[in-house]
Amino acid sequence: SAEIAGEQSPGNVIVEAQWGDGLDADVDLWVEAPGDKPVGYSNKSGQVFNLLRDDLGKAQDVTDYNYEVAYSRGMPAGEYVVNVHMYRGIGVTYPISVKLVASVKDNPADTAQQIVTTTVKLQHENDQVTAFRFSLDDKGHLVPGSVNNLYKELRVAAQ
Repeated sequence: SAEIAGEQSPGNVIVEAQWGDGLDADVDLWVEAPGDKPVGYSNKSGQVFNLLRDDLGKAQDVTDYNYEVAYSRGMPAGEYVVNVHMYRGIGVTYPISVKLVASVKDNPADTAQQIVTTTVKLQHENDQVTAFRFSLDDKGHLVPGSVNNLYKELRVAAQ
């Protein structure tokens, strides 16, 4: 039961990744909050973010909907980094397009406000791309001019 921005969902910062429905592609979302360690499939929770859904493509999946989402507890000021990693594709044609959306909301009853959205292309297995980096101020507002996509390695190999 994927939560779509606009519906009530837990968390203050919500990062969603979505890629071609029906593709047997295991794309991994990685997120890093200010002062915290990267969160992704091999490290599903940090002090700030939790990865709520690790989508393995068609494996153990009853739907054709390819989607991963991470939620934060709180909105610490500073820089957030969002990456996607092409873990594995079976019979897929590259590049794989992945749509990413970051949203914020002050409390769970609020509607999430999209602050950054982009689509990236993963070119081959093991490709990792920084979709975007952005900074929030101490009120949880996007810092003007802070959005960029300078590459930063986030993936941590499974322990």
